[in-house]
Amino acid sequence: MTKLSVNINKIATLRNSRGGDVPNVVQVAKDVEKFGGEGITVHPRPDERHIRYQDVRDLKPVVTTEFNIEGNPIKKFIDLVLEAKPAQVTLVPDAEEAITSNSGWDTLKNRDFLKEVISEFKRNNIRTSIFVDPDLKMVEGAVETGADRIELYTEDYATQYAIGNKNAVKPYVECAELASKLGLGVNAGHDLSLKNIQFFKQNVPGLLEVSIGHALIAEALYDGLKPVIEQYLKLLKTP
Repeated sequence: MTKLSVNINKIATLRNSRGGDVPNVVQVAKDVEKFGGEGITVHPRPDERHIRYQDVRDLKPVVTTEFNIEGNPIKKFIDLVLEAKPAQVTLVPDAEEAITSNSGWDTLKNRDFLKEVISEFKRNNIRTSIFVDPDLKMVEGAVETGADRIELYTEDYATQYAIGNKNAVKPYVECAELASKLGLGVNAGHDLSLKNIQFFKQNVPGLLEVSIGHALIAEALYDGLKPVIEQYLKLLKTP
């Protein structure tokens, strides 16, 4: 079964745009879980322009489903993850100036660095996932780092699917098959939405988890958070 982890960064963006504490990210996380969400994802960046490091500390004691912290493993991030000890950490190579994540790791060039970081997280019983492009060589490289899972970067799939190119799912299928063969779990995220999630899930084998934030929150502006989460769950559970 494919789990739905809801990324609540956009809730923090809205809060930060006005100051104060409305909407409250902790309350939204509780509501997401109440509405059926099977995980909470946050992606604190060094400038804390949406999720703040303190948000992570505030969320840790209240999240009852899977807590997933994404980010570039600079020292400040590593220290936060070791403090919070989430169920999963997802390593993303995003530059500080990036608006959003825009590429996966080169797991070959960064093998030694990733291996060192991952070993520290695993010593603390934190499951590790590496954000990768749908490239077979990057999947093979991920195995060498000691990671437990990969998260497939799905922007290209979403872009191509929107213009009718369903063949865009093929490299994701191939990478998922290879990952499974090599003993890696498979997650996916970035630009997945109600429009494209079912086709992706039905075609990508062994998909354990999807992390969805921007589209889900945008869809919720029209239909409400609870109905949108319920729609995702229905699509993800449909064979």
